[in-house]
Amino acid sequence: MKKTWWKEAVVYQVYWRSFYDSNGDGVGDLQGVIEKLDYIEKLGADVIWLNPFYESPDRDNGYDISDYEAVMKQAGTMETFNTLLEEIHKRGMKVILDLVVNHTSDQHSWFLESKSSKNNPKRDWYIWKDAKNGEKPNNWRSYFEPSPWTWDEATGQYYFHSFAVEQPDLNWKNEEVRNEIYRMMRSWLDKGIDGFRMDVINLLAKQEGFPDAEDPDHISYLADNPGIHNYLQEMNREVLSHYDAMTVGEIPFVTPETGLLYVDESRNELNTLFHFQIADEMPVMDLPKYKTIQQSWYDGLQGKGWNSQFLNNHDHTRQVTRYGNDQEYRVESAKLLATMLHTLPGMPYVYQGEEIGMTGVRFDSIEDYEDIAMKNKYKEEVEKGRDPQEVFESLLLLSRDNSRTPMQWHEGEQAGFTTGKPWIKVNPNKKDINVKQALKDPDSIFYYYQQLISLRKEHPVMVYGDFEDLSQDYETLYVYTRSFEGHSWLILLNHSNEEQPYKFEERCIGRPVHCLLGNYDRGENGLFNLPHSISLKPYEARIYVWSE
Repeated sequence: MKKTWWKEAVVYQVYWRSFYDSNGDGVGDLQGVIEKLDYIEKLGADVIWLNPFYESPDRDNGYDISDYEAVMKQAGTMETFNTLLEEIHKRGMKVILDLVVNHTSDQHSWFLESKSSKNNPKRDWYIWKDAKNGEKPNNWRSYFEPSPWTWDEATGQYYFHSFAVEQPDLNWKNEEVRNEIYRMMRSWLDKGIDGFRMDVINLLAKQEGFPDAEDPDHISYLADNPGIHNYLQEMNREVLSHYDAMTVGEIPFVTPETGLLYVDESRNELNTLFHFQIADEMPVMDLPKYKTIQQSWYDGLQGKGWNSQFLNNHDHTRQVTRYGNDQEYRVESAKLLATMLHTLPGMPYVYQGEEIGMTGVRFDSIEDYEDIAMKNKYKEEVEKGRDPQEVFESLLLLSRDNSRTPMQWHEGEQAGFTTGKPWIKVNPNKKDINVKQALKDPDSIFYYYQQLISLRKEHPVMVYGDFEDLSQDYETLYVYTRSFEGHSWLILLNHSNEEQPYKFEERCIGRPVHCLLGNYDRGENGLFNLPHSISLKPYEARIYVWSE
């Protein structure tokens, strides 16, 4: 496995519309990102991932693109982006953009042409089907709607959309579509960006013939279909192989076996991937399950491909709320989760606000939420006759708005995010959780993240080290080693509200170690010999180092 700059990187995700508003219109913008670059640099991140800022009607927060090569007015201008790119590179950081090419907006000029008539040259750029026995072409559902098929009265056919009605899927079987996408990708890479985060990239290939599904509610049939690897190898051949670019694919519904096909270095497709066996399939922390998933991905990719480590992003509830304890042990559990993600095999991603322990939110009413997926699901379930309050409660934990509330810069008006009315409400706990406070406190979550990121730059074992789990028999403890070129780290994590004992293996007992980092002060100064056992405090995290 070769060494590369991106394997050694830490990525900081900027959901710009909630990051910092420079002009008081209530929506974050690219100028706001520029004004906060020193903050990201201070944290130590190497790569900034920017969510979509392209021209868009903004039905799905920018993931419905109407022009891939223009900047949304709310975000700024292309001149602003060029300045942002220059300022990021000036600080020695890199930037990757969201590549959203499974679908476009229904306002994209391509789709407007496609729907204008059945014989339009771009008709085949999207997926159009006749009715089947007077009904929709099949029984599938989409991510956001009860069906992925919407009827077009003017041309008498259905078009296909994996997400919202306003997000028609492109037809990747059409070579003209692929070539136009590749041209667009080259234009951004030639501008100087450093790679792409590829949105639902394994949805590009569709099932041949669009057959009915046995279980329409399990929408895995949307993803990972025959032909997908041909498309990605072509993309690599035509575009990516000509640049020193980082690629990370958002790839739902894959196992380590199928995931490896996307990132195996010998196959020339993608560098790394996000899988969702945790974020989509584990609503709250189930540590035995989590350990099994981590082990399977390590075994599946070892020596061949690269994994990504994350527990939250713009689509998933903040990790300290979902997988930690955002009340009594918010600081401790935030540091524990950070320790875990930065020491497990793969690249760590930091989602804005995670580094100060921002939490999920609970608003009073569905009207306070902006998440299209949540709102559509609420409407669908209420229309079935379910109690509205019961439906509302059931959707709260996993609402995407949990992670989309504005960045909390200080305790004042609108948390310092904007001087106007924010596009989505600020989390009321801004008084207790904000950047200003974190930067004043040398023991804050922010500085703990800063230390973890600094350690990654200094110690190759953190990046390239072998992994061994030493805690299979423990329900709430995760203990493992990372070893590389004669250096070994022992990581101990207590995912519990209670103190928990751990008994060291015989080979560890008596070893001289020192504590590199921990989220409790144990007074462990200098070298000491590992005892037979240790009692870990609630959400305690420790990194011990020894030399072979």
